[in-house]
Amino acid sequence: MPNFTHRSNEIEIMDDFDLPSRQIHPVLKELQTINKLLGGFTVFYNAFKSIKLQNGDIVSDWGCGGGDSLQVLNQYFTRKNLHLNFVGIDATPAAVQFAQQAHQHQKNIRFLLADVLKTNFKPAEFDVVISSLFTHHFDDDSWVLLIQKMANASKKAVVINDLHRHWFAYYSIGWLTQLFSKSAMVKYDSKLSVLRSFTRKELVVLLHKAGIQNFSIKWMWAFRWQIIILK
Repeated sequence: MPNFTHRSNEIEIMDDFDLPSRQIHPVLKELQTINKLLGGFTVFYNAFKSIKLQNGDIVSDWGCGGGDSLQVLNQYFTRKNLHLNFVGIDATPAAVQFAQQAHQHQKNIRFLLADVLKTNFKPAEFDVVISSLFTHHFDDDSWVLLIQKMANASKKAVVINDLHRHWFAYYSIGWLTQLFSKSAMVKYDSKLSVLRSFTRKELVVLLHKAGIQNFSIKWMWAFRWQIIILK
């Protein structure tokens, strides 16, 4: 019986940065589909309504995976006649390779191979730092450090899109991936991701530990938390 009372500290398969391309590339394609189906990008569309951007601003996606969040945001802002630059950062070489190949014709989107906890970013190096289904991979102490680094590296805001730990989310994603996923990794990691994720109370405590004062937390479908930190 899964424990929904506390965050799990079990390691996901995807936490292995050395996963080969043949294993990670099909998973990234499936995750893009899951994100679209479960409203992952809506969290960002809604968040950016409260963030004032201008042409040339830089949005950086930490733990970018295959880069799908940056692709849809580029399309979203282009429709609004706003031309931004995007930087995706990931510590898994196979993921960065996938993202670079998938978006090689987008001159305003680039991808970097880096471990964000070990990289010294300049203060306000990016206008906005975002992440999608990324922060639950970190234990509480590392989560606090991560958010401090995200806040320091951003000039205007941080937007975090992550999961709500809830029994319905756990069993629903298990059912969906059993039906539609061909990947053993997706089937395993998707449920574990929910167990590693957060309640609202936990997020408030962690944000206060990180010294963050100006933030909002909003629940969105499907069992997503939208966290906005304004600078």
